[in-house]
Amino acid sequence: MTTRFSVIIPVYNRPDELEELMESLSVLKSRKSGNNSAAGNFEVIVVEDGSKEKSDRVCSKYSDVLEVQYLYRENAGPAAARNTGAASAKGDWLIFFDSDCVIPEHYFETVEQVLSSQEADFFGGPDRAAASFSPVQKAIDYTMTSFLTTGGIRGGKKQLDRYYPRSFNMGVKKAAFDKTGGFSELRFGEDLDLSMRLMENGCHSVLIEDAWVYHKRRTDLKKFFKQVYNSGMARVVLNRLHPGTMKALHLLPSLFVLYLIFAVVSLPFAGGPFFYPVLILLLILFIDAMRWTGSLAAALLAPAAGVVQLTGYGIGLIHAAVLIHVLGRKQAKAFESTFYK
Repeated sequence: MTTRFSVIIPVYNRPDELEELMESLSVLKSRKSGNNSAAGNFEVIVVEDGSKEKSDRVCSKYSDVLEVQYLYRENAGPAAARNTGAASAKGDWLIFFDSDCVIPEHYFETVEQVLSSQEADFFGGPDRAAASFSPVQKAIDYTMTSFLTTGGIRGGKKQLDRYYPRSFNMGVKKAAFDKTGGFSELRFGEDLDLSMRLMENGCHSVLIEDAWVYHKRRTDLKKFFKQVYNSGMARVVLNRLHPGTMKALHLLPSLFVLYLIFAVVSLPFAGGPFFYPVLILLLILFIDAMRWTGSLAAALLAPAAGVVQLTGYGIGLIHAAVLIHVLGRKQAKAFESTFYK
């Protein structure tokens, strides 16, 4: 029987994290070992991206249960690592996970049900926090999926126009992937760039809302700021490469930043009234996070995570807009040496 899915995982200095992901995949494989279900028909390709802390032993540990390929390459970023894995893939479908994901038992069954019932060239699914995640991870997960901070575009609902899968949980037909040349050399926003190029080539995307993964994301707010800052910069680059893909919703974090600056500047003249809307937003974030996470600790951290998310993205977008549209740069880069961190 031909391979249905090739699971491709770039990893950088995270053997312990990868082991959790491999363990979850081994559970899925074990559940399907007694039949010919396509949901259990997958290989795993781990691409070590120049790590000092290698994951070869983790891959060897699970080689009796999983069909595993372990590949090593010089450090070039997750996009290049994913392309390396795709070049060695045997599956009809390429599925990309980040190494900080854990896959629930229903994942492949859910994906297979959708792919066998409707036409799709690529798909994506949402992410969520597991009960075992730390309060800060739950707070970050909330802010990255909440309508209040992102408009819900990273959550489990479609965008107003099209759905753009992201590489922490993304599947692409190998034929479509090869046709578009795979991931570009962008260090950030490369997954959205691939989604946009696939659509420009006539490919159809599907959001599979029930094909979610547990995603640890960043483990502290400093790392989270770097991530969203780069995402804001990437949005400007993506709009230059794919004109018209930036929407009004993407500008809201920058407007939030400009409003904060205005509130601070007006403080000596008008006092604190201009901060009242910000305080109201923080209160709403706390209440909503408490409702969604069920964790007081996570809810208390959610307002801070929300401010980090909005200001990081907003400042990154403004920075890139100045570099590209004012100074005439072709690219805009920041925190490039720490994109894994």
